[in-house]
Amino acid sequence: MKFLKLVLAILLAILPSIFKIPLYRWLFQYDIGKNVRIGLTIFVQVEDCTIGDGVNIGHFNCFYRTQKIDLGNFTKIGAFNLFRGGEQINIGCYSTILRYNTFNSIINPELVNPTEPILQLGKAVFIAAGHWLDFTDKIMIGDNTIIGGRNSSLWTHNRQRTRSISIGCNCYLGSEIRVAPGVQVASFCIIALGSVLMGTFDTSEVLIAGNPANIVRSLQESDRFLISQKTRADIPDDLNSQCLETLNS
Repeated sequence: MKFLKLVLAILLAILPSIFKIPLYRWLFQYDIGKNVRIGLTIFVQVEDCTIGDGVNIGHFNCFYRTQKIDLGNFTKIGAFNLFRGGEQINIGCYSTILRYNTFNSIINPELVNPTEPILQLGKAVFIAAGHWLDFTDKIMIGDNTIIGGRNSSLWTHNRQRTRSISIGCNCYLGSEIRVAPGVQVASFCIIALGSVLMGTFDTSEVLIAGNPANIVRSLQESDRFLISQKTRADIPDDLNSQCLETLNS
């Protein structure tokens, strides 16, 4: 039966959107909105899937053995991304995931603590290229936050123990950043290239840098464009206004 489902998933993946979307709705009861485009992308053993209006999923993506997927309106997913395992993947509206990213939750892990394998991306989150997000335990990334550049990794587990990760709203993370299990970062923070984060950073509007990372200084006016601009030109003006009210107060 699993083999037949895999064959069906592959056959559906190669169909044009105009044919595959009605079949996903009919055969798997996926809830798929209007004006959705799905490229050569495969869904394998995904039990519950909701795709909002205007979502665009590119070629050669794989969603594998995730219990529930929820993609918000106007989400854009590029090419060659892997979404594997976990209870839930929730991606907020107007979010963007470019290419070659891996979102992995260990399947059937041997752990000594309870875990909540959920990937929670807020609205208008932007994730660039070549990053690895391990959500064997929960990862929460706030609205309008950018994981920029390449090759950053967020880890929620060591050998047999997990701790969740939380990144606030309107943050900017540069390239090749390492985030250890249990890290918490407040909103409106910039994390410099190559930083290694451990512990809690509960002060907003600061620059975080180093190995191990520390708060270097408060943000200057010249820094603020990195955390105040829209992550996409088509995002409605009011989508991130609530967060920016705090920043500009």
